[in-house]
Amino acid sequence: MSSATVVSTALHEPELLGQTVVVIGGSSGIGLETARRARAEGAKVILTARNPERLRQAASEVEAQSTAAFDASDPFAIERFSGDLPVIDHVMVTAGRPYYGRLVEMDFAKVRDLVGQHLVQALYVARNSINKVRPGGTLIFMGGTSARRPAIGLSIASAMTAALPALTASLALEIEPVRVNLVAAGFVDTPLSAELLGDQLEKRRTQLRTTLPIGRVVGPADVAALAVHIMTNTALTGATYDIDGGQQFVAA
Repeated sequence: MSSATVVSTALHEPELLGQTVVVIGGSSGIGLETARRARAEGAKVILTARNPERLRQAASEVEAQSTAAFDASDPFAIERFSGDLPVIDHVMVTAGRPYYGRLVEMDFAKVRDLVGQHLVQALYVARNSINKVRPGGTLIFMGGTSARRPAIGLSIASAMTAALPALTASLALEIEPVRVNLVAAGFVDTPLSAELLGDQLEKRRTQLRTTLPIGRVVGPADVAALAVHIMTNTALTGATYDIDGGQQFVAA
C-alpha cells in the first residue's frame, strides 16, 4: 500500500455525518444492511418494521435513534409515523414482497394487497416526506429486474417492475428538491429469499454462481452500498439503478 493510499484512507470523512436515515422495513436483509452502512458513514438511523422483537434486535445492533413497529402497507400507520418524525435526510423503503403465481391460481385479495404495498405505499411515503425530508435528500424505493423478461407466473411481478420506474421518475419531478430514486435488484441472498425458496435456496445460489457474469450471488451489502451512494450523490434523481450481477442478461 502506498503512502498516498494510507493518507487517503486516514482522511476519509463519513459521508452521512450529521444526517438522519429512515429505513422502512429495517429489521433484516437489505433494510438492516442499509442501516448498518449508513451508521458506518456517520448517520443516525430510525428503523421501522412489522415484527417488534426483530425490530428491537436490529435497533440494538445499529444503535438506532428510534424505532416504530407498524405494517408499512397501512397508509394511516405511515401517516402517523411520518407526523412524529423530526426533519430527516433520507428514506429507504424495503418493506413488501413480490407476488408469483399463475392466473388460474391467483389469490386476488392478496394481489390487491401486494399491489397496494408497492405502489400506494410509495405514494404515501412520498406525500408524507414532502415536509420532512431536507432539500437534496432522497427517497429510495425497491424494485426488481428479474421480471422484466415475460414468463408464466410473473404477470404481477412484471407489472410492478414496469410501473415503479415510471412512478419514480414522476415523483422526482413532483416533490423536488427532494430526490426520488429506485433500486432494481435481482436475486439477493436475504432471509426473505430463504423464506420464498425454502429447500430450493441452495440450488438457486449454485445456479447463480455458475451463470452470473460476476461469478457470485448478490448480497444485502451490495445493495446497501448502492443505496448509500444514492444518498450521498446529490446529482441523482428520478432514476432506476440495476443491481443484479447481470442476472437479467443471462438465463438465470
